[in-house]
Amino acid sequence: MSSSPRATVYLDNAASQAMLPVALEAMIHALTLAGNASSLHGSGRRTRRLLEESRETIAAALGARPSEVLFTSGGTEADNLAVKGIFLARHRADPRRRRIVLSAVEHHAILDSAEWLAAAYDAELVILPVDAQGFVDPDDLRRDLAEHAEHTALVSVMWANNEVGTIEPIAELAAIGSEFGVPVHSDAVQAVGHVPVDFAASQLSAMSLAAHKFGGPQGIGVLLIGRDVECVPLAHGGGHERDLRSGTQNVAGAVAMAAALRYSVDHLTEAAASTSALADRLTDVLLAYPDTVRNGPADPALRLPGIVHVTFEHCEGDSLLMLLDAQGVECSTGSACTAGVAQASHVLLAMGLSMEAARGSLRFSLGPATSLDDIAVVADVFGPILDRARAAGLVGSGRLPIAVQEGSHA
Repeated sequence: MSSSPRATVYLDNAASQAMLPVALEAMIHALTLAGNASSLHGSGRRTRRLLEESRETIAAALGARPSEVLFTSGGTEADNLAVKGIFLARHRADPRRRRIVLSAVEHHAILDSAEWLAAAYDAELVILPVDAQGFVDPDDLRRDLAEHAEHTALVSVMWANNEVGTIEPIAELAAIGSEFGVPVHSDAVQAVGHVPVDFAASQLSAMSLAAHKFGGPQGIGVLLIGRDVECVPLAHGGGHERDLRSGTQNVAGAVAMAAALRYSVDHLTEAAASTSALADRLTDVLLAYPDTVRNGPADPALRLPGIVHVTFEHCEGDSLLMLLDAQGVECSTGSACTAGVAQASHVLLAMGLSMEAARGSLRFSLGPATSLDDIAVVADVFGPILDRARAAGLVGSGRLPIAVQEGSHA
């Protein structure tokens, strides 16, 4: 008699978290209402009120003013608008401002936007290095701006890294930018809802976030941008969102995002403590195997509570991923797939990992629904899976005797 299939263990919350019940309830209610937030009749005014109340809730949760909250379709659009829009505004005002300063570990929404500007507007990209734990050194930014501030359009450094969880010294970096009169943007997509974030206190000029990273719906995000920060719109039309992001607003998404953010911020301390404890337990399970190393900051206060990123020597992360998936454990690799060809993570390479180590890494990201039972499942299945992946890796590399390779069916 066959046993019932094991329930899926979802450990990819950094990619997308399930919607919180409070957010789902708020969204369903908003979806039942007719009305365009730009219409002047009663239904339109009711919808506008929901939109503006959501804007106020988000602003209050993040230490911002409601007028600084611009709704977008997600973190990628918010990053594009910040990088391209601020660059274009400052470059047009002074063509000498061609430089964009980025960290080496930015998300591709930032890197690709900057590379597009380099191709289309001859922007000069300056990459700040990171140390072995993924940290940007503020002194590197200070030295750069001390010499090149008048030619720099903007700086963009992520608040927390999406792969290894490193929390960057954003307030210090933003203060340096302010000192030299250069706007600083931060991709805070992974940080918001998981660690304390205060836009006003940070001194940032702009900041991006996405609802589905903290229990809101996919397809809705926000760019927080100061009222005095010049930015060229990328979408033109009806002049919505301070004329910086035209298009009929996703009111139901905004309502759900606000509800998820309010809940996440209100429960942040206890959620972080619970998630950190589970992450420590998972780390103990994984590091019990030989030739395994956790990546990112050693100090738990300097990394996101829910991310466990580990390198497993002598195997491919993709192999581990698929073998785990076959056992109902879902996580992600530290590599990106471009045109069907697996590439080592630029984040791990920037941190000094070898190509082999970078390709043999996995990210497990925990969320509110993660339980001790989930960790127990990983502990139960992981040993045989790692052995199998390592055996395949050794065979593929030619490091096993020929007789062993020929007789292997792994």
